[in-house]
Amino acid sequence: MLTCRSVWRKLTPLARASSTLCRQNVRRAGFNNGRSVRVQTAHMSTGPAGGGGRQTQIYVLLVGAAAVGGGIYAYQTVKGDQQRYEERMAQMLSRSQKAAEQETAVPTQSEPPDVPETEPEAAPSSEEPISLASDSEAAAPTEPTEPLSDEPVVEPTSEAAAAAAAAAEAPAAPLVEEAAASESSPAELTDPSPAPVEESESAAAVETPAAEPAEPQPEVVESAVESTPASAKIPSHAPYLLIGGGTASFAAARSIRARDPNARVLIVTDEPDLPYMRPPLSKELWFSDDSSVTETLRFKQWNGKERSIFFQPPSFYIQPEELDSAENGGVAVLTGKKVTHMDVRGNKVKLDDGTEISYNKCLIATGGVPRNLQAIERADEEVIKRTTLFRKIDDFKSLDNVSRNAKSITIIGGGFMGSELACALGRRSTESGLEVVQMFPEKGNMGKVLPEYLSNWTTEKVKREGVKVIKEALVKSVTFKDDKLEIQLKDGRLVETDHIVAAVGLEPNVDLAKSAGLEVDSDFGGFRVNAELQARSNIWVAGDAACFYDIRLGRRRVEHHDHAVVSGRLAGENMTGANKPYWHQSMFWSDLGPDVGYEAIGIVDSSLPTVGVFAKATAKDTPKAATEKSGTGIRSESETEDTAVSPVASTTPAAAVEQQRDNYGKGVIFYLRDKVVVGIILWNVFNRMPIARKIIKDGEEHADLNEVAKLFNIHED
Repeated sequence: MLTCRSVWRKLTPLARASSTLCRQNVRRAGFNNGRSVRVQTAHMSTGPAGGGGRQTQIYVLLVGAAAVGGGIYAYQTVKGDQQRYEERMAQMLSRSQKAAEQETAVPTQSEPPDVPETEPEAAPSSEEPISLASDSEAAAPTEPTEPLSDEPVVEPTSEAAAAAAAAAEAPAAPLVEEAAASESSPAELTDPSPAPVEESESAAAVETPAAEPAEPQPEVVESAVESTPASAKIPSHAPYLLIGGGTASFAAARSIRARDPNARVLIVTDEPDLPYMRPPLSKELWFSDDSSVTETLRFKQWNGKERSIFFQPPSFYIQPEELDSAENGGVAVLTGKKVTHMDVRGNKVKLDDGTEISYNKCLIATGGVPRNLQAIERADEEVIKRTTLFRKIDDFKSLDNVSRNAKSITIIGGGFMGSELACALGRRSTESGLEVVQMFPEKGNMGKVLPEYLSNWTTEKVKREGVKVIKEALVKSVTFKDDKLEIQLKDGRLVETDHIVAAVGLEPNVDLAKSAGLEVDSDFGGFRVNAELQARSNIWVAGDAACFYDIRLGRRRVEHHDHAVVSGRLAGENMTGANKPYWHQSMFWSDLGPDVGYEAIGIVDSSLPTVGVFAKATAKDTPKAATEKSGTGIRSESETEDTAVSPVASTTPAAAVEQQRDNYGKGVIFYLRDKVVVGIILWNVFNRMPIARKIIKDGEEHADLNEVAKLFNIHED
């Protein structure tokens, strides 16, 4: 353009002079040949040879030639400039390609890639800014084990290219800003427009360099070698993120997939195992005849059928690295990883290895951790080493090994877990000579749940299983002396044992509450949620860690398998848009061996007024018979799906409320609050839970609970 302007400035004076001279000759020719204007025009075009006419023609030819020559010169100049511009651009492009080849061999700590590693093959593009951006970004993940010595060589090259083509730098800037925005705001990763693979690779690359600066310089190479494969297996984004690998998480995942068949669900658990059911750990597994039960984790139900403790085999799940690319979605489990920090505003979590995962919707199902006694926590290391807090598969394996080698085991706690373990180990004691002791502060076994008369009966039942029971026992201290544990009680009694099992309750795991800014209930513990199990607009809580609002019974927190199933299922439905409140009353059950068991629903607290109606039991009134009828050892799996439909009451006259020591074969115990039934225990009465659920849901006062007991048909053989 500059050359064209110079040519035009040179030709303009010549054209003006020619035009002026032409006008003067025209006037002269007009005066000499006549006064008519038409003569002037005629003389200019067809006048006689010689004089003004010939000069005019000469000047016209000169002007035309000058104009044509100027146009040709301008065209050649512009064409030459274009050729020189293209040559310059090709030269710059070749330099950028050489720089890219150097970067491929020597990575830099540049921005993480937004494109696959195959992008450098598309470098010879006509748009230089895109080539430069892709080359500089794609080089980072190529060879993370190489030194970073050539990084200064790359940077001047990109600066020189940017200075030589300032116009080309403008479109490159938004690409860099976009990548930076996606890193600083993980919520944008939920946009479906980028390819899932690109999101996964980008986030993995973000996390790896973040952990490297903390390492000493000589160790950066080793750190990169180890961390890169691990981070590549962790998806950077999960549409549905479930924290915790227990029953509630699995129930939620199954519910999500049922309502959204293409859903991509990621379960993160700090345990090394896939989701499994916990009840058999303190029940059926202890009654197995298989010596390798600790390895197979397969057990026989009371009805003789065999099953695994795991909900699904490994083939049911997809690998975490396949979550983004799976055609129909799926459920992936990330084992051995703990979520340590939760950014609610940014919709992301951080794992214990520093990895970050963003999400659309999140479920917290962290369950709880077993409580311990202060006397044990204050004791020395030898005491702690000989104490088991029973909760996980590893605890079962460890206690099984102890029970085969120790001479005595003492169980502290008279609740569900302590009573079940006492009965299980008591059965084993008859074969191996193992001494089993159960101690608790209450007056009877299950004293906080069962009415006193039934608690006393249960205590006698546990004794008949070979367990030595110590009631009203408050632990003062525990010491290790002469290769024995000495448990000193506050009333002066002393108990010697080889191993202690502390079964004194569960503490809800609310470690994420602080970083997430979630409310913890001061009365019941656990994350405080509404009736839809929501803690925030896109965060739900289920299982033991949820303190929820029961629309019938008020605010509650429940620590049982069936509640984990029900609340997990409801949370999964609400995560897919169901918006259902918690109305389904979950049940729980406990078995004191294959012959005595009970199921309960609602609020069962021995401090409440109770009414019990009992009848004589038959051979079919046992947990074993119940599993034979339902076909499953986890009775709630069948009963939570049922609903009560106009039950037909028994025509047999109801017996009066019986409280005689040896007459509690089977029956129904009603728990009352303000004359309304708020809880029910079915003692050796099975497959009647839908009826109990309906009674609590109705919330009506009953003048005669003997009549209500007829609905359960306990007097029929």
